[in-house]
Parts: sequence; C-alpha cells; structure tokens
Amino acid sequence: MDKGGHYRFFQHRECEYFPCHAGIAQEDFNCLFCFCPLYALGRRCGGSFRYAGGVKDCSACAFPHRRESYARIVGRFDEIAAVCARSDAGETAPEH
Repeated sequence: MDKGGHYRFFQHRECEYFPCHAGIAQEDFNCLFCFCPLYALGRRCGGSFRYAGGVKDCSACAFPHRRESYARIVGRFDEIAAVCARSDAGETAPEH
C-alpha cells in the first residue's frame, strides 16, 4: 500500500457477517465498500451479479471487497454521480 493510503482499506472484523463473500483471504477482505457504490450502475457495474425476481443479486460478487478494487471503484464516481443526477431529474438510468 502506498504511504498515506490507509483510507483505501478497512476491516470490520466484529461484523456478524465478516467476511460476507467467499473467495478472498480474510487479511485482504476490504469492508470499505460494504454497500457497493457501483450497484447504482445497474448492468454496467462490471461485477458478477444476476437478476432474481427483478432484483439485482450481488451475493456472488466480491469485486468491491478486494483490496485492489479501490481505485477502479473511485474512478467510476463520475458515472455514479451522473446516474444520481438523472434520478434527481426524474429520468431512469440506462440498463446496457
């Protein structure tokens, strides 16, 4: 980790769900994005998800919990802000 970048990683080991996704070593499990900010991007989030009964199910996706995903998630904040702006304007987000 680069010097001064401690804000990129957080673990809440006392959480009753820790670790909430399989496939990541506990020492590398990042809780910072407990609720994935990319969820709002719908099908364009880039994660491993499925739709079940019209609801996006991300239980098989560990992308936001990987230590190395921080920069990629933060790098998409402009897209997330655009979805929020469209929502505030009463428009719907595209589902490509």
